[in-house]
Amino acid sequence: MFRVIKKEGRARRGEFQCAHGGTVQTPVFMNVGTQGAIKGAVSALDLKELKCQIELSNTYHLHLRPGDELVKRMGGLHKFMNWDGPILTDSGGFQVFSLAGLRKIKEEGVTFASHLDGHKIFMGPEESMRIQANLGSDIAMAFDECIENPAPYKYVKDSCDRTYRWLERCVKAHKEYCAEPGAVNPDQMLFGINQGGTYADLRVEHMKKIRDLDCDGFAIGGLAVGEETQVMYDIIDAVEPHMPEEKPRYLMGVGTPSNIIEAVARGVDFFDCVMPARNARHGKLFTWSGTVNIRNEKYAEDETPLDPECDCPTCRNFSKAYLRHLFKAEEMLAMRLAVMHNLYFYNTLAERIRTSLDEGTFEQFRARYSGKLEKRV
Repeated sequence: MFRVIKKEGRARRGEFQCAHGGTVQTPVFMNVGTQGAIKGAVSALDLKELKCQIELSNTYHLHLRPGDELVKRMGGLHKFMNWDGPILTDSGGFQVFSLAGLRKIKEEGVTFASHLDGHKIFMGPEESMRIQANLGSDIAMAFDECIENPAPYKYVKDSCDRTYRWLERCVKAHKEYCAEPGAVNPDQMLFGINQGGTYADLRVEHMKKIRDLDCDGFAIGGLAVGEETQVMYDIIDAVEPHMPEEKPRYLMGVGTPSNIIEAVARGVDFFDCVMPARNARHGKLFTWSGTVNIRNEKYAEDETPLDPECDCPTCRNFSKAYLRHLFKAEEMLAMRLAVMHNLYFYNTLAERIRTSLDEGTFEQFRARYSGKLEKRV
């Protein structure tokens, strides 16, 4: 399933295999298609050209619409969205955080008020596993509570204990659903999630407990939700030594290009974030010289491509002046071209990280780009 083929310091170069697609090269950035589509009018067919290796979709949102039972009847999420590569589905645990005003947590699970029409939805470990089994993703994420940072120590400890009990239930339910006749993807994997807020001792204690459960990989969740960047790095440093060496490591919902480079240096293999697509839709674009706000007046007559180092479809074919015009005119094409560029940039970033690890030059790459990519052009 997963093997580390080379290391430089704690940075890992690996290969990952699952039921759909070929061999995934890691470190890898997963492109977020929350409702089975990348926001910004980018299709599964576009993802191939953008060098996407893994697509990520959202359990909670697909359960609401079109409904996971419908997706199952359509042959699973791969067939439904016409994507033949790997898919990871998150568990709904992030919505425990993001929809805090619309939910109630108890031992059995979480009751949500739908953000669409207010009707009550109950989701616990078994329900999350059932939904993800119906979707037929390659990687299902365990149901957990994503905690706001900072949070009181006692609350975080109690939440970690409950998340561990939920993970035990997830493991049991996941095995049962994968073994059912007619399972959409009987080879679906399950990743457990480490929680503990910004408390290193709770993080380590929780990781030591969950690593003994029968999971195919492990994620660090609940970061980049309010804490300082250095605090996030400190938590990764605390947790990583206790993560199984032979299984993939996933930092959930992170982050900027610099965050990704720094987390790779700390031993992380998988990443996802809505940032490249979300920022693109508002005209903030990533380049190898730093970030660009394409709406700026200075680009009004700029005939050059967005990034001369980039060979994405946008940079190959259109000028900064044209992109700025599209945003000012509020054309839908503006979002599409911008999202395609940012996703291509992130996927190329992961590709260049892998190349530097192959060549034993990752630390030079890190020194050159980690700070540079944070700057505004």
